Amino acid sequence: MKALNFIFALNNMEYKQVIVVRSDLRMSRGKLAAQVAHASLEAYKRASLRAISEWELQGAKKVVVKAKNLRELLALKRKCERLKLPCALIRDAGKTELRKGTVTCLAIGPAESERIDKVTGSLPLLR
Repeated sequence: MKALNFIFALNNMEYKQVIVVRSDLRMSRGKLAAQVAHASLEAYKRASLRAISEWELQGAKKVVVKAKNLRELLALKRKCERLKLPCALIRDAGKTELRKGTVTCLAIGPAESERIDKVTGSLPLLR
């Protein structure tokens, strides 16, 4: 473990993944957990191999934050695209609580924390 810490100190680049959930939908805890899992996996598939490797070596840090509504979530997605960050917008299948096609969340990364913070740094944590 000390060797890994030394490697991180040399690299000095932290990686993470952030999942942004719409707070206006009022999903149940189980539904919310499933949507976050879908988002995390989809964004992971779109990340570079280097980012995935670094992120996994550092413990695969994930942070879940909230957006007020669909408009805010879509604005965040546009920022991700401008910054060329891997991201995934999740639409519900409509089999349980939500109508088919409802956008529930956005996952960003894994990527460099500094780059993701430019998009999500001001958002509140989901509690």
